[in-house]
Amino acid sequence: MKKKTKSTYEKFIENKKQKRLLDREYRELLISELLLAAMKEDHLSVRKLAAEAEVSPTIIQSLKSGKKTNITIETLSRILDVIDYQIILAPKSGSGKQLRMA
Repeated sequence: MKKKTKSTYEKFIENKKQKRLLDREYRELLISELLLAAMKEDHLSVRKLAAEAEVSPTIIQSLKSGKKTNITIETLSRILDVIDYQIILAPKSGSGKQLRMA
C-alpha cells in the first residue's frame, strides 16, 4: 500500500509553534471580517461605531485592519453590543468539558 503524502498545510501544523501562530492569526482575521461585514450590513462608519461603543475610532480602525488584536473584554463587548453580537464562552470542540454551576 502506498503511503499518503502530507499536504503542505498538514506538514505546517505538525509544528506546535506554527499551529499556535496559525490559530492566533485566524482568530484575528475573524474579528476583522466580523467587523467589516457588520459595519457594511448596518451602514456604520468607523466614527459612528466608535461613538456608539464609546471607544476611540482608532481602536475600531485598528481592529478592522487587523493591526490591533489585544483589547479588553469590556471594549470588545461594547463594540459587539452595537453590532448586535455577544461574547459566549464555551468549551473547545472535542474537549469533553461541561461547565456545571454550583
